[in-house]
Amino acid sequence: MAKKDLDWGNIGFAYHVTDKRYVANYKDGKWDEGGLTSDPNVVINECAGILQYCQECFEGLKAYTTEDGSIVTFRPDLNAERMMDSASRLEMPAFPKERFLEALDEVVKANADWVPPYGSGATLYVRPYMFASGPVIGVKPSNEYQFRILVTPVGPYFKGGAKPLTLCVSDFDRAAPCGTGHVKAGLNYAMSLHANVTAHANGFDENMFLDPATRTYVEETGGANFLFVTKDGEVVTPKSNSILPSITRRSLLYVAEHYLGLKATERPVKLEELKDFAECGLCGTAAVISPVGKIVNHGEEICFPSGMEKMGPVTQKLYDTLTGIQMGRIEAPEGWIRKIQ
Repeated sequence: MAKKDLDWGNIGFAYHVTDKRYVANYKDGKWDEGGLTSDPNVVINECAGILQYCQECFEGLKAYTTEDGSIVTFRPDLNAERMMDSASRLEMPAFPKERFLEALDEVVKANADWVPPYGSGATLYVRPYMFASGPVIGVKPSNEYQFRILVTPVGPYFKGGAKPLTLCVSDFDRAAPCGTGHVKAGLNYAMSLHANVTAHANGFDENMFLDPATRTYVEETGGANFLFVTKDGEVVTPKSNSILPSITRRSLLYVAEHYLGLKATERPVKLEELKDFAECGLCGTAAVISPVGKIVNHGEEICFPSGMEKMGPVTQKLYDTLTGIQMGRIEAPEGWIRKIQ
């Protein structure tokens, strides 16, 4: 199969309809055998649980063409496990890990000609998701669910390079102290939309959400986890029960310690500490690391020494090493890369 005739360097970070997607249905207490379909449309009952009570969770990962021409995914076993955790918290049936991995392989392989070529800067974004498809009118879990995986090619998140962002400390809370902030549920992202629009309207690129109980500790942005670098080179990420456990963040901490020889720590981070850090970044699947140059706390500017022109030196090394692993230029730890073809 030949690659699609696309301008891979200019496709943008947007949805493109691809050839196949995977669908499985849960009914009468079990999942059916599932399979691929060419139809990109979802047809559900008007009273489906997803429409009434937002019973839904999802994942995000990427497929890459590596330097040797292979198509691979990065640590998909962790996405499968995290989705099972999300489903459990939302009273949804878990989609089994091995079936998740098999379905992932199947849908990426079926769309192999949509996987951007090595060196293009583009990747194939993979979105597994599950929702309540059965009708529900009382407030309770549905009896029927649908699991799907769609894929779409996406260009670099930051075309032309990542310029440091300016963030504001948000007046809104992203999640409740004992709520669902630690699971990848659509409702968490819906809660952050108004805060994001407000931040953008005020000239900021993103929000910094604080812990909802005391509003003194750093949490996340709503779409990415924070990563800080101290002035003596230690990599620090916030620890909290109400932020999403990012697979990218987990991988970067390992890279910092085992590839770069840096001390890597996950601990609570106070807002008042920010002025003491040398570098700041946001980490997630889409951009891997987005550098942050400045955070504004209600008029008080916290400027990181790494500046507003480019990534800080430690952040850049972390980015280069992890993307090198993903693209096959650097040897990966055992089990990190799943080869599809």
